[in-house]
Amino acid sequence: MHFCCPKCRNRSIIGSILVTTKNGIQIKLVYVKNRNKKRNWLVILSTDCSLKNDEIVRIYGNRWSIEVFFKSIKSLLKLGNEFQGRSYDMMISHTTIVMTRFIMTEWLRRQENDDKTFGELFFYFCDDIQDMDFVIALQNLMSVMIEAIDGVKSFATEIIKSKLQQWIKQQTAFIKTLFNDFCWES
Repeated sequence: MHFCCPKCRNRSIIGSILVTTKNGIQIKLVYVKNRNKKRNWLVILSTDCSLKNDEIVRIYGNRWSIEVFFKSIKSLLKLGNEFQGRSYDMMISHTTIVMTRFIMTEWLRRQENDDKTFGELFFYFCDDIQDMDFVIALQNLMSVMIEAIDGVKSFATEIIKSKLQQWIKQQTAFIKTLFNDFCWES
């Protein structure tokens, strides 16, 4: 067994070794320096022995960021414990809402210059979504659309208003009643 890594460009890689398990599976062990404790090392196991050491370390780095992502959405964005439902569609809907929250907070974090506000963004969106029910959210969305329509040129405004009224007429009675009070000021 040869244990050196002369072609490694990455200085944190100590070396690698090919090993066969008791079950006859060939694995590659890549030894890497531990950044936190200089005297210690870590081992990364790969079942794809054809990969180079640098590639195994790179893939493991990606995997770790995925693990951190799942930990964040489970603990901070409450994936899995925020709602009670057993149907597949309910689970997909909940997961979609949680992922949308994550995308929004990540986008805001990238726009934000102050790193201290990042942690509070998760809680802000969780509380905001949780407190707003469907009816209020739909009414708020319609109000935003009406404000946007007022800023459009007059010939386009009439077309948009008629399309919006057609859409409201096609909805269920529950949604129609939500928008009975909406009117456009002329």
